[in-house]
Amino acid sequence: MADQTHVLFVEDDDVIREATQLALERDGFAVTAMPDGLSGLEAFRTNRPDIALLDVMVPGLDGVSLCRRIRDESMVPVIMLSARADSIDVVLGLEAGADDYVTKPFDGAVLVARIRAVLRRFGRAGGQEDAASADGGLLAFGELEIDTEGMEVRRAGVPVALTPTEMRLLLEFSSAPGTVLSRDKLLERVWEYGWGGDTRVVDVHVQRLRSKIGQDRIETVRGFGYKLKA
Repeated sequence: MADQTHVLFVEDDDVIREATQLALERDGFAVTAMPDGLSGLEAFRTNRPDIALLDVMVPGLDGVSLCRRIRDESMVPVIMLSARADSIDVVLGLEAGADDYVTKPFDGAVLVARIRAVLRRFGRAGGQEDAASADGGLLAFGELEIDTEGMEVRRAGVPVALTPTEMRLLLEFSSAPGTVLSRDKLLERVWEYGWGGDTRVVDVHVQRLRSKIGQDRIETVRGFGYKLKA
């Protein structure tokens, strides 16, 4: 159906791939499932899905490399799947541009909830538009300008390309400049975690955001969290 959310799912384990595809389809998603990274990249370019689920360890082109290739071409949301919560591959996937990750084995309901949370984040780009628009929709912090109505960011007049997750993170900081936001609070507000989550997701995204808007713009408050320098 044209109004279905299209999921690209790349997983080399036949049992997991087929079971997860059926579970997602029962929840109303249209799913293109591929067994390796190269076929996954081809399917991405052919079908242009709404979201990609990528297992870290797939043959041909591993999930991290596939995520990087997708991010070079598109801002489509990406969720990495990893068999080990403490794996360095999780961080590598986030650094490659993934928006979130889920640890295997995963509960189908949890996976669907995380997919829907990411899609909501991408659909409304931040959730802070109404509050910010009261000030005219334009925020300025030194050379950094944030257009909260047009969802655009400029640094010294040069447009900055942010993913929707990075944009939502920046909007959270800019809604309370100078206020320290804990990692748990950012997980709740940006990633919509209603439970405890892995704060590495926050740390990696903050680093990615810093690389785009200026390393000194977001300050680390050791033991507490982060704040946007006013």
